[in-house]
Amino acid sequence: MAKAGGQLEVLNALDKAKTQWYHFTAIIISGMGFFTDAYDLFCISTVTKLLGRLYYYDPTTGKPGSLPPNVSAAVNGVALCGTLAGQLFFGWLGDKLGRKKVYGMTLMTMVISAIASGLSFGHTAKSVMTTLCFFRFWLGFGVGGDYPLSATIMSEYANKKTRGAFVAAVFAMQGFGILTGGAVSIIVAVAFNNSYPRPTFEENAELSTAPEADYVWRIILMFGAIPALLTYYWRLRMPETARYTALVAKNTAQAASDMAKVLHVNIDEKGQENKPAVVAKNNQFGLFSREFARRHGLHLLGTTSTWFLLDIAFYSNNLFQKDIYTAVGWLPKAKKMNAIHEVYKVARAQSLIALCATVPGYWFTVALIDHIGRFVIQLVGFFFMTVFLFALAIPYYHWRGEKCDSGYCGGQHTAFVVMYSLTFFFANFGPNSTTFIVPAEIFPARLRSTCHGISAAAGKAGAIVGAFGFLYAAQSTHKKDTDEGYPTGIGIKNALLLLAIICAVGFFCSFLVPETKGRSLEEISGENEDSDSS
Repeated sequence: MAKAGGQLEVLNALDKAKTQWYHFTAIIISGMGFFTDAYDLFCISTVTKLLGRLYYYDPTTGKPGSLPPNVSAAVNGVALCGTLAGQLFFGWLGDKLGRKKVYGMTLMTMVISAIASGLSFGHTAKSVMTTLCFFRFWLGFGVGGDYPLSATIMSEYANKKTRGAFVAAVFAMQGFGILTGGAVSIIVAVAFNNSYPRPTFEENAELSTAPEADYVWRIILMFGAIPALLTYYWRLRMPETARYTALVAKNTAQAASDMAKVLHVNIDEKGQENKPAVVAKNNQFGLFSREFARRHGLHLLGTTSTWFLLDIAFYSNNLFQKDIYTAVGWLPKAKKMNAIHEVYKVARAQSLIALCATVPGYWFTVALIDHIGRFVIQLVGFFFMTVFLFALAIPYYHWRGEKCDSGYCGGQHTAFVVMYSLTFFFANFGPNSTTFIVPAEIFPARLRSTCHGISAAAGKAGAIVGAFGFLYAAQSTHKKDTDEGYPTGIGIKNALLLLAIICAVGFFCSFLVPETKGRSLEEISGENEDSDSS
């Protein structure tokens, strides 16, 4: 393996640096985007039923109001469309201008859009939903930029021994976002329900929705801006990563100086002044070149396909937990609750799953990824997601039970929820974490942010398929049992079967992605190798 002039001392120092306080600071600063992302994803699923009751109640139906299919799809999916666009745009911009220059922009976009979402204005349902969707698109756009930038920044700061854990910890901030979203939703719902008590819909349809409930969803959505806003200043103070400065901007002295300010590493700054950036002469290929296709084409196919397939299943499960819990009788029927109490019930159910399965999955990955590797965790995750989804789907009616006055009777609801929870555990102790980590490691520095953005955008394309597709697919096969305004679907049983098959395909696509444990970024990407020796 021919090296082009040897590894730069500053990069060697980063790879060998001991874990320091600044690494943990960087995790928190970088992770706030994912906190906001998860908070928003969680909260929108707790308030969509409330939005239906507030803005789309029709007394002639005898049912609580629900969002029409097109509105529900837009509210749930528009942020994902914004995220996809943000991942591609900011991923490319991060390689062109540098990670630091655009890092504050993404966070401020999130803060402004989260606040604006809660201030969505209008006198009609259409105007409120339109403005809400507009601001949620831009919220997603900011969140999207955080994916490639945060992953790239953390991977380029970290040492090679604990890099996987550090990048996984940034992503695991989603867990705190989920729990905070649950806590805020529960606290706000309880406070308003106690202050403005209302009868259930069954007891009095007209009075079951308090006018003050319009403040509930707005407060919940706006709160997500606060943690992100608190870290904005610290993002602006983060120096550019040494790998970008040395390998892309080709300023090795500045790279050494920047790292010496924040990390306790021994770097001879003067010795770096006259050293050229170490990138082999034949390694200046572009994203659309034959050389990139030869070296990294299968890698990019692997990262995009696995993330795409994972997110179909992951976002389907996440966004529509409330529908599945109702379908198996774990949540009361909507008629048996008032509008604000329904927010509390949905948030409590989702928080319980998050606390027992989703969040532990993230931290199992943090603890084990640098010991057993990315590849094994991804395979194990996809395998058990497939197993548990099949176990839920095939005997679905056994778990659900038969219809009765109170919903469904005679089923095994607790066993269903436990196995359903395990799909979340193995998503996070599995491909939901590894698909985020690996694209930040296997591509050259000058294309790293762009390729991570492309991989993440493929994932969000899968999320859009899941969010829009599952909404319709999970509808009952019998017209009388579908939600208002929806056509018949394939039913939850067949939808779960389909998700299991998708996870099985993801398992096999994982073989396109290499193991990166314990190796430097330059070694993994072949960045210092001449093309005739790679």
